[in-house]
Amino acid sequence: MPSKKSFSWDALPRPIIALAPMSGYTDSPFRQLVKEICPSVVCFTEFTNIEGLLHANAGSLRQISFHSEKERPIIAQLFGNKPERFKKAAEALTAIGVDAIDLNMGCPARKVVSADHGSALLKNCALSQEIIKATIEGAPLPVSVKMRIGTTKYDPDYFFKFAKSVEDCGAKLITIHGRTAKQMYTGEADWEPIYELKKILKIPVIGNGDIRSGSDAVNKIKNLDGIMVGRATFGNPWIFAEIKAAFDGKKFKPLSLKEKLPTILRHLDLSCEFKGEKWGILEMRKHLAWYIRGIPHASEFRRKLVNVNSKDEAVAILSTLLRQVSEE
Repeated sequence: MPSKKSFSWDALPRPIIALAPMSGYTDSPFRQLVKEICPSVVCFTEFTNIEGLLHANAGSLRQISFHSEKERPIIAQLFGNKPERFKKAAEALTAIGVDAIDLNMGCPARKVVSADHGSALLKNCALSQEIIKATIEGAPLPVSVKMRIGTTKYDPDYFFKFAKSVEDCGAKLITIHGRTAKQMYTGEADWEPIYELKKILKIPVIGNGDIRSGSDAVNKIKNLDGIMVGRATFGNPWIFAEIKAAFDGKKFKPLSLKEKLPTILRHLDLSCEFKGEKWGILEMRKHLAWYIRGIPHASEFRRKLVNVNSKDEAVAILSTLLRQVSEE
């Protein structure tokens, strides 16, 4: 593993722009693509089960696999609920060479919560503290936490107590999604608790939820140290260039399909290189469907793209779509 500089959240230029950890989406090919579009973005891996990592499960290892020269700083996100296993996972990630470790205490997915992982940890402040301390003990790396404003409801007293305990345990950064776990991704994210939290914490605070454009990022940043973007990146990794331009006071010109196509094909190549063509294409199907969303005749071509079986077939379909759009 090539030598690397020690990473510090405090040393990053503000505002921080981060790619959220999303299972099935933020793999190495997508992260590389994001970094090519906007090099200043901080990328988090897919959220990874500590048991899969410690048992050297191929899928789990692939989730935290990264290109050392193209993806730094790379933040590996873990989920689980056993402090001693977090310590061992932290030791493993240190050996692998990641720059920092993030602990998932916010995932609302039922299968995750039912196993007492993710946002279920918000109900157990003592256990969450043990997990943070154990991870810090296992790694000489910055440890951070991603969480929500609550489980079934937003209780200000409990929320601030829990978040303050994250800082007190030694975490170097906290990311808050402005919804409860019960809300999943419905309704509107509430950023007010995040702004209030920033007033009482000394560590950096990143806000997450409903960032869909550059203007959203500018309007929501306020007193925070940064913003994190998740689902709005589906089919639109260019949102990071838009956000960076907005923060820099510049205008961002939306791209046409013709202008986007080289990047889409680049994503296709990266995916096939990373996972092999057979699996790389299967993984790309959902991305391809997202990439053409909103384009004329998208539904017709989406049906073809979600069933594509080879890179050449995908390229041919995209080329046909481009010709059809260009002729109209």
